[in-house]
Amino acid sequence: MRHTLVLCLLLLAGCTHKTEQRGAARHYQLSGRITALDAKNQTATVDAAAIPGFMDAMTMAYPVQSKDEFERLHVGESVRATVNVYDSGDYNLSEIQEQAPATK
Repeated sequence: MRHTLVLCLLLLAGCTHKTEQRGAARHYQLSGRITALDAKNQTATVDAAAIPGFMDAMTMAYPVQSKDEFERLHVGESVRATVNVYDSGDYNLSEIQEQAPATK
């Protein structure tokens, strides 16, 4: 039992330390279409519109912060999400919402 408690405390300390290493985050609004999903790495490849003040339009893979959000995604759907960019250079998507297709 004592070893289990020590192991749990070490794991918790490791998780806390990693979060602190990422530093502060900047947040940007992304809109685009999902072109691929990688369940093993929990990433979504998004063909995204330009994000003013951050980057030009491009297709790239984004880690998805929440497993629940990742499991609701589908290739071909249009989404809006928040891109979280940390001082460490790490980034991910959160607050992912499906967007209705544009009407013509």
